[in-house]
Order: sequence, then structure tokens, then C-alpha cells
Amino acid sequence: MKKKLYIVKIGGSLIDDEGLLDQFLDQFSGIKEKKILVHGGGKLATTLADKLGVEQKMINGRRITDKETLDIVTMVYAGGINKNIVEKLQQKKCNAIGFSGADGNLIKATKRQHPEIDFGFVGDINKKSINRKLLSKLIKLDLIPVFSAITHDKKGNLFNTNADTIASVMAQALSEKYEIELLYCFDKEGVLEDVDNPESVIRRVSEEEFAVLKEEGKLHKGILPKLENALGAIKNNVNKVFLIKETELKNHIESHHAGTEICL
Repeated sequence: MKKKLYIVKIGGSLIDDEGLLDQFLDQFSGIKEKKILVHGGGKLATTLADKLGVEQKMINGRRITDKETLDIVTMVYAGGINKNIVEKLQQKKCNAIGFSGADGNLIKATKRQHPEIDFGFVGDINKKSINRKLLSKLIKLDLIPVFSAITHDKKGNLFNTNADTIASVMAQALSEKYEIELLYCFDKEGVLEDVDNPESVIRRVSEEEFAVLKEEGKLHKGILPKLENALGAIKNNVNKVFLIKETELKNHIESHHAGTEICL
């Protein structure tokens, strides 16, 4: 029988609020089963770039990562944010260990290829990108891996990689060995039919329903990558996938009554 493994992804709004982050990590540290945390970057990288006078370019909500920007996001994501989270978890008697994809060759990426846009040092990954053997050994040691959104190509290059994608691909890669529950934790109650109405939560979303919601323009652009990655996971043998509000983690673990479940 497979052991349960939670893969939990958190993003900017939580990372930017120290009080909320601390409350969330209290709930995360209370999960008794095996677990992995994946985090994004929040506003800190943009704030630091502004202070250093490094212009930030975005196309369709995606950051163009030139060399100067790569240096900044590596410092912020794999450095400051990652170690702050690890330290807070250690304080809560949760034996966390922080990683970028380069550490232990845990996530090997390839530079994004696009016919029209050069995204710079942005890396794409798939199931084969994940060093499952080493990651499984770390989990067996009762260590809690905490991943930043920095990967590498084993050729001397670091890459900025979407954290939603890292969580999804990691869940897919480990699904043969573990019973995976993938949780995207963000600042909404789940997938909302009306983004301005927190009570309009859609409790279950299938691929077909996602296509309809997208066509009708009911999904704000921030949730699209989460839903696309969530659907990718559920279609590739991940047992359960949910989008939940950050403050509802404990409630979800105990009752599964929070947020939106992604299904086939």
C-alpha cells in the first residue's frame, strides 16, 4: 500500500504577509503524513529589482528573466524566502530542508523555446526532470523538502521556473511511489464563478468545465496556470488535487470540505 504524501504549493500573497505565513506554517507543520512544500516568490523580487534599477519585463503575466533578473530571483527565491520558510518550520519542530533544483540535481530543466519570444533564463520541466530516487530518499529520512522556483540544466545555467508547474510535475513524478494529494493554496476560497463573490466557490472542476469557464471569461488570469497545472496532475495519476484558501489548510486536511477539487 502506498504511503500518503502531500505536495503543497504556496504563492506570493502568503509569502508577502509574515503573519499569515507564520499561521500557515503552523498548519503545515501539523500535517502528520509525509509532505513537500513548493513556494513562489511574491513581490520581493520586483521590489529588489526596482531598488537596483533593473527593469522588469512581463509578457502575458510571465516574467522575462534576463541575467540581472535571474541573479535577483535566485537571491530572493532560493536564498531569502526559502531559508526564512525553513527557519520558521524548524522553529515549529518541523525538520525542513531547503532546495533549489540544482541542489542534488533534484530538478533538471531545459531553456524555454518559443517561436516569437525569448523568455531568457526560464526553464521548462517534465516528469523526467525530477530526481525521484534522491527525493524519495530525503522523504524516507523524515526530512520535509522545501523547494524554491529555481531549477538548472546541469550545464552551468540556473533557470526561473513556474512554481505551480514544479508542484504539478513533482506530484506526477512521485505518483508511482506515493498516494499524492496536491494542494494549491492561494488567497481565494477556491475556483470562483464570480471573482468578486467569495461565496461563489465551484466545488468540482473537470477539464470540460474548465474549458467552458475559460471560454465564458469567468476565470481571472492569475488562476489559469494553477488550473492548467492542476488538470495536468490529475490526468497523470495524481490521486487528488485541490485549490484551497491559504487559511483553510488544517480544515481541508481534517474534513476535505474546503476549496475546489479538480477531477477528470
